Amino acid sequence: MIESKKNLAQDWIDPDEIPDTSTPYWVEKFSKVKVSVGRPRIPAPKVSTTLRLDADILESFRKGGPGWQTRINEALRGFITKR
Repeated sequence: MIESKKNLAQDWIDPDEIPDTSTPYWVEKFSKVKVSVGRPRIPAPKVSTTLRLDADILESFRKGGPGWQTRINEALRGFITKR
């Protein structure tokens, strides 16, 4: 097996070429950046719950493949909007 060797001379960065990020220029740049962590929040997040369904109902939705939980959600939404 042939392994590729990195060219260390090419990959190496001289520490003197890295900018000093504590200068006022960089401090100002960093202060303007919005920092966010994780997924963006959605206006109406779904709630995790436990629901007991008859086996044949669940099997029917699962036969439709991926997205069966979304289809159950849509069926329930259709039911409550028709009332």
